[in-house]
Amino acid sequence: MEHKFDKEIARMRRIEGQARGIARMMEEGRYCIDILQQIAAIDAALRSARSQVLKLHAAHCVEDAIASGDQAEQKQKFAELVALFEKQGR
Repeated sequence: MEHKFDKEIARMRRIEGQARGIARMMEEGRYCIDILQQIAAIDAALRSARSQVLKLHAAHCVEDAIASGDQAEQKQKFAELVALFEKQGR
């Protein structure tokens, strides 16, 4: 059975490999621009992963809270999203 995070787990493992590659580049004294380009690639991959997890959260957790009719749970999910966006805005 596929877990809702299977694709994101695979993506995070690729990012982990990229990070190890960057550490190797640094150890080898590679050209800074090459290192910075790889860091930018990881940054883009992380933004994409964050977006996908947010979509999953909306499609499952938030949707379940709305369907439940439980106002306290709905407010909690909304507050979590607001706090997340506030952190990302810093």
